[in-house]
Amino acid sequence: MEGFLKTPYGTQDFLPKQAAAKRAIENRLARLFASYGYEEVVTPTMEFLDTLKMSGGTIEQNLFKMFDQKNQTLALHHEMTTPIARLVVSRMKDAELPIKLSYNTSVFRFRQNQPQRQCEFYQAGVELLGISNAFADAEIVALAAQSLEVAGLKEFKICLGQVEYANGLMEQFSLSDEVQANIKAAIESHDIVGLEKIVKGIEGAEVLKFIPRLHGGVEILRRADKLADNKKSYMALQNLSDIYTLLENYGVADKIIFDLGIIRDFDYYTGMVFEAYAPNVGYSLAGGGRYDHMLKDFGMACPATGFALGIERILQARERQGIMEDFSGRDVYIGYHESQMNAAIKKATELRAAGKTVELSLTPQTLEDAARIGLTKNFGEMIYLNEQ
Repeated sequence: MEGFLKTPYGTQDFLPKQAAAKRAIENRLARLFASYGYEEVVTPTMEFLDTLKMSGGTIEQNLFKMFDQKNQTLALHHEMTTPIARLVVSRMKDAELPIKLSYNTSVFRFRQNQPQRQCEFYQAGVELLGISNAFADAEIVALAAQSLEVAGLKEFKICLGQVEYANGLMEQFSLSDEVQANIKAAIESHDIVGLEKIVKGIEGAEVLKFIPRLHGGVEILRRADKLADNKKSYMALQNLSDIYTLLENYGVADKIIFDLGIIRDFDYYTGMVFEAYAPNVGYSLAGGGRYDHMLKDFGMACPATGFALGIERILQARERQGIMEDFSGRDVYIGYHESQMNAAIKKATELRAAGKTVELSLTPQTLEDAARIGLTKNFGEMIYLNEQ
């Protein structure tokens, strides 16, 4: 019997207080996204496996797969960018650009022995399609920063990088495809020792070992500029400088740290990339960047940029920052003498119409019992309709 009371590996229940906090954060994010002009879309929880594999990489081993009655292979979506790309190409191909879409959903990814990582987790995010410039990238980064702020986080930083900087350096030294692949893997996994071993002995290429150390304020851009001698890297640094200037106007530049070791996925991202972190939280709260090639794979060449936030991770970060906020919305508890049942219903209806959250006792009570329940359930107010 005990096995029936457990949740599957990598899943969790949300008790009432947790569920209320999750919903409140999601609602705040939805309002913020809408205020920027992003329209919410909802895609199926499952997609054809071939559709999800369009995102590239070795993702199939992490998917939850199944077969339909026609023996077609389906999978639960592991992220939302690919389903939205499929939606845009199939349903919104003729829409005027830019297309600004948002989402709030659960995603599924099999992960084993990774702390704080669920197999089912919740994401909210946006995708901006049709514009390829620093202005669009800055809007995405600013919106990510403001998302964390409206979620209640007081302390966090956004680490901002650019994949083309490292690409330019590797091309500068005419490295073989194999060496480039090894360097990319070392940078993505933050393997500094491994990176140093790879570039050791390659004439001039030892500057690549400094990429993970290019982390800090705007002075990092100047330092990175001195290490490069190619147009691609210079343009990447100029892109970051342009984005930062715009973020100053958004009022979020104080949240930005440059980190050219933030790569995420070389094969997926094509420009600006970022990750958000909070103190005492050893994993990113949000991440995103520019991915200009994905829609081309679906048959519609279109630049794109976006980000996703982890809802559970935000809730955990709030807890670690000591942010105590009551999301229960328990305004009024109404108790009543048996002679006041009809009056109690009318009173509850009146208060709910005025926007109050009201719990009406389902049985007559004494004043003492009503007061006890109102206190135990943490209602802001208790109303008792006594015998007349």
